[in-house]
Amino acid sequence: MTDFGVTPSGFVLKPVDVLLDEAIERARSVFPGADLTTTSALRKILETTAAEDGELWKRLEDLYFGNFMSTATGDALDQLGEDVGVARRQLASTGTVRITLDNPAAGERHVLPEGTVVVTGEPVRAFGTVAPVTLDTATRTADVDVVAFGRGPDGDVDAGAITAVDPAFQAQFLTGTARFTVTNRAATTGGTGREPDESYRNRLLGLARNLWTVDAVAQAALGVDGVVDVVLSDPLGGVDVSQSLFDLFNFDQRAFSSERRVGEPYFFTVVVAHDPLQKWHTVGPVEGIFERVTTAVDAVRPIGIHANVVEADHIEVGVRATAVIASGSDGTALLSSIRRRLAADIGALRLGGDVLYSQVVRAFVEQPGVLDVQNLHLRRSPAAFGRITFGDVPFQRVVAEAAVGENLAMGPTELATFVADGDTLDVTLVIR
Repeated sequence: MTDFGVTPSGFVLKPVDVLLDEAIERARSVFPGADLTTTSALRKILETTAAEDGELWKRLEDLYFGNFMSTATGDALDQLGEDVGVARRQLASTGTVRITLDNPAAGERHVLPEGTVVVTGEPVRAFGTVAPVTLDTATRTADVDVVAFGRGPDGDVDAGAITAVDPAFQAQFLTGTARFTVTNRAATTGGTGREPDESYRNRLLGLARNLWTVDAVAQAALGVDGVVDVVLSDPLGGVDVSQSLFDLFNFDQRAFSSERRVGEPYFFTVVVAHDPLQKWHTVGPVEGIFERVTTAVDAVRPIGIHANVVEADHIEVGVRATAVIASGSDGTALLSSIRRRLAADIGALRLGGDVLYSQVVRAFVEQPGVLDVQNLHLRRSPAAFGRITFGDVPFQRVVAEAAVGENLAMGPTELATFVADGDTLDVTLVIR
């Protein structure tokens, strides 16, 4: 059996030096006594053809690995996705808008939160701001980045097309009689881009190939734009092994446990954590996460069994600590690095995932220039708009601080989030 090409252990690429050695051996057998030194014309021809054959072997390797979702890339991955009915997504357009306060009042501050909906004229295209904006008499204008709520080239609009804050959003989330002018001085772009291979591959690998199952429902909900994580709860489903009659009957004769009363509806719960930029309920032209998840789940749930879609509690997590840094270190750069590390570590947690004290300590001490971290306390606070938390700290509306060495335990419906510039982050730098 050959040592190269398709082997029991997979595809083995034949290197160029092996190809050249084989070509030289063939030349010696055909042209006995031929000059095959490194400067000979025949040797140069053999080296050129070996290099070309090496490229062919690389192409063969690409074709082989293009047959598997875990290794395919580009068009090959698109074709595998087509086989299972999952197309590669387009990206959302992005750009920058300038928001101007038209009727400022002395002493009055107007905060436009992250996710403020700004819109174009007809046909309406909706965008969300990616950062909060504060305007008053001293600061009447501010530039902020925006991202389209819908994917695809429809979000690529011309300069000046975005004109206002959505009236429905302003009536629901903004108080007072303030009026705002919005404009994009440059066109929004990016809607013609396509989802990168890595995220597309992850969606294909996680594809549930069944219907009317927990996996299928979770997959349908996770497929909605803006959904971060999903947890399903089915308290009446499955096998009730606590019943004394378990394993004492034939499957076609009795139910596993006591039957529901005739006409009693059956519900299961879908807890959804989502991107704060996306609205839970429909606001103006922006369809809410709740409505989109409900529609997606209805397509795969069993007939007669209904979904109760619930918003997860998004818990803002922060730190209070003293960081000891080496003399000559750039404190601002270190803080920025720590923020990025915390954002990455905490952002990787799923619903119900605890924030570990040791994990946060590592985020500090593994930064070059940080000698020690002292008096580190983990903090938690509910998300925006005063959302009530049903976790270990019920009805919490202020920052709660854990003791030194204590983890932050999240409830099953809580998702830890990290806001770099939030009120929960308080780090003091000490130079040694």
